[in-house]
Formats: sequence, C-alpha cells, structure tokens
Amino acid sequence: MNISEADSRPPPLRLLVREPLALLSRFHRAFGPLGPFGPEDGAPLMVLPGFLATDRSTLGLQKALATAGYRVTGWGLGMNRGVKARTIDDIVAQVEQFGGGVPTILVGWSLGGIYAREVAKRRPDLVAKVVTMGSPFSAHPRANNVWRLYELIARHPVDAPPIETDLAEKPPVLTIALWSRKDGIVAPAAARGQDGERDRAIELECSHMAFAVSAKAWPHVVAAVRDG
Repeated sequence: MNISEADSRPPPLRLLVREPLALLSRFHRAFGPLGPFGPEDGAPLMVLPGFLATDRSTLGLQKALATAGYRVTGWGLGMNRGVKARTIDDIVAQVEQFGGGVPTILVGWSLGGIYAREVAKRRPDLVAKVVTMGSPFSAHPRANNVWRLYELIARHPVDAPPIETDLAEKPPVLTIALWSRKDGIVAPAAARGQDGERDRAIELECSHMAFAVSAKAWPHVVAAVRDG
C-alpha cells in the first residue's frame, strides 16, 4: 500500500478543533449505570476506552453492542492515563474473568485499541477478535495531535513505552481497523495500517471522538464486530 506523506501527518487544525464538539453534544450519554449489558448468553465483548477516557465515555457504544446481542462490559480499570508496566497484565486479568473461559471480542477506541491488540498478542487464547477505532498502531508514534499531552500525563516518551512491543505487529486473531479521513486526532495512515498489520481496514466518515460517542457511527462498529 502506498501511503501519502499527508496521510501520515498529524491531522490539520481544522479537523482538530471540531473534535470537542462531538463530546459536548453527546455528554448526556455518559450518565446512567455501568454494565455489563446484554443477554447473559451473548458472546462476551469488552470495550476499552481511549486516552484520558473512562468506561462512561463508551457507554452508548456498549449499549448499542448489547442491543446487537453481545454481553458487553467496559474495561473496569478507571481512567486511561496511558500505558504502565502492568497495564496489559491488568487488562488480561479483566478479560479472563469476564470471558469465563470463552474467547472475548475486544473493541478498543484510540489508545484502547492499542491495548486490545497487545492483549491479543499476549493471550490469543482469551481473544476472539480485535476491532480498533482510530487507534494509532501504525506509522510514526507522533503521527497524532496528542503525543505531547500523552507524554506529560503518562510520563514516558510516546515512542518508548514501559512494555516490550512492536505496535504494528498483527495479533494472531482476526483484527479489524476502523479509521477515518475526518479524524482530527490520529493520522489516517496510523489508524488504517498496512497489509500484514491487520486483516481488514474499514473507513468510516466520522471524527475521532465520534467513533465511541456518535450514534451514527455505532451501527458501523456493530457491523464490523458482527461481520468481521
């Protein structure tokens, strides 16, 4: 795949400034009880939040997936403040407990998608498939508009995480990447990836925040989870 230079750069300011609007206009959806949601006998599915987000940020998406027949939960680890030495181990424990021996579908938004991929690499026996939403697993680690903030909060260079990993390495399970040219946070090439880094790449027309909070995007996420 040929990746244009512009496609690999952090998104322009005109897209970045639109991102907060997606959150503000849908803030009311963050209220209400947390899951699990959906039928007890539904296929287990865990949604992992993005950087500086919690399970409440994905509450609407969780409910949409539950309506589609999945047994859905958030990651249950509070605010995502960046990767720590034990982050992947902690998520593995959550997945193992929630799945109860049944491979779990992992849906990760932004940084949460990076975590989902790493969990699947480490414990593919626990993971049925991975769906990432605007997750920067490919291209340069600074091909986004939040890497400086990330380094400030996470307290490590964005290209030197406290875990051993090759972010672009494809997990040994079905891996689908959702990406958007309208993403104001992550470069399209970083979220789309290249052949061999994921099994499928599906383009959506939405902002970075909208992957998780927009009711218009949720049917596409559900379709990606369902159809693979």
